Amino acid sequence: MSSTQSSAQSWSGEPTPDEVDALARRAQGGDREALEEVLAAIRPRTLNVCRGVLPYTPDAEDACQEALINIATKIGSWGGRGRFTTWTHVVAVNSARSTYRRMKQATLYDPTEHNPLSERPDPRTTSVIAGTRLDLLEAMETIEQDHPQYVEPLLLRDVYGMAYDEIAEQVGVPLGTIKAQIHHGRKLARPLLRGGD
Repeated sequence: MSSTQSSAQSWSGEPTPDEVDALARRAQGGDREALEEVLAAIRPRTLNVCRGVLPYTPDAEDACQEALINIATKIGSWGGRGRFTTWTHVVAVNSARSTYRRMKQATLYDPTEHNPLSERPDPRTTSVIAGTRLDLLEAMETIEQDHPQYVEPLLLRDVYGMAYDEIAEQVGVPLGTIKAQIHHGRKLARPLLRGGD
């Protein structure tokens, strides 16, 4: 039995963040088994992140697959400053947004066809800064044209609830700057979101 197999078997359920970090470091060193294990370990979380952006499950699964491919091919760019799971969270958000852009540009995607909006937003599919996720995605696309620095921190904080210090560490800017970017991003986003009529 390989050490990889025995370490995998020692996990009771989901691996801890320390175990995921250790697998990621081994994968960065070229260990293919560790890469397969780390991808399997992060897949459920990655899919949940994508579902947080894309309401239709097959779309979220496509975005998840893209995220896992990006993680596998760019694992060397994880600098180890923060948790590997935090880094993968950002990759998943970006993959979900990229998938949404592609669908929107294809003009075949009608979000209401996949996820009809009800009179009252479902709290499981609603951003904490108001409006549905589709409203938020449209708002982020608009904000990104003139203020791209606000988009990623705003999504990570208000959609995924990531802590300010984790966002600052991931984005590589001071904590005060992150808080200011999120504050300004919210001010720009609010008028772009559908109100709760």
